[in-house]
Amino acid sequence: MKRLTLLAAAAIAYVLAAWMVAPGFYDGFGPTEPYRWTCPPPQAGANTKPSSGHADIKVTNGKTEAWSVYTSDGQIVIGFLPDSFDVAGKSTVSVDITPLDTCPEPKDVRFVTNVYRIISDAPLKKKANITLLYSNLKPHPDDIYRADDPNGPWTLLERTSQGQPYTIYSSTDKLGYFAAGYASSTTPPPGGVVTIGGGQALPIIVAVLIVVVVLAGLPLALMRRRRSAEGTEEDDVKGS
Repeated sequence: MKRLTLLAAAAIAYVLAAWMVAPGFYDGFGPTEPYRWTCPPPQAGANTKPSSGHADIKVTNGKTEAWSVYTSDGQIVIGFLPDSFDVAGKSTVSVDITPLDTCPEPKDVRFVTNVYRIISDAPLKKKANITLLYSNLKPHPDDIYRADDPNGPWTLLERTSQGQPYTIYSSTDKLGYFAAGYASSTTPPPGGVVTIGGGQALPIIVAVLIVVVVLAGLPLALMRRRRSAEGTEEDDVKGS
């Protein structure tokens, strides 16, 4: 009984400790597939070149349909709302995504993803949502940047909250060159790690389950202890 009580107390203490630990303490989950680099970092090991993407967006009643264009490796996706392009009599609008075969290093930005060029054969007239996948081998990006030329200048896109693990989202009203990174004037963010529930939920859930199991076993332990005590008393009576 004493042992079970101590175990329950330890599990409860673990819950409290997990709750108080700063987010990121339990990080360490990585992407499901290795990132495909244009210029792989030394720690990347074997590398596969990044993919390109293409789509022909259908025009219906003078308006383009809602559509997403992405590379075959899924490292960049751009989503368009209905009627996003000035079609000017077209039956389709072609969009192409191509990874740049070089790795620009602007003085004011540190890129942690490949640079991608997105073009279309019709002018964009509505904002498009853009998503970039990044790796855990470099610091996680703070923002997505855009430029008309890979040599810059690079413009910071509107900042949005993080979404799925290892992805960063934003929106753009122009196509061009895109990459994710952080300002070189700032301290590099922590490595690209993923938290589960802010880095705390997983250990808390495990600890709670431990507490539940331990507490569920207490009545059974008490019952067995009581039966054992009753059996001892009966033996004493018979012996007397």
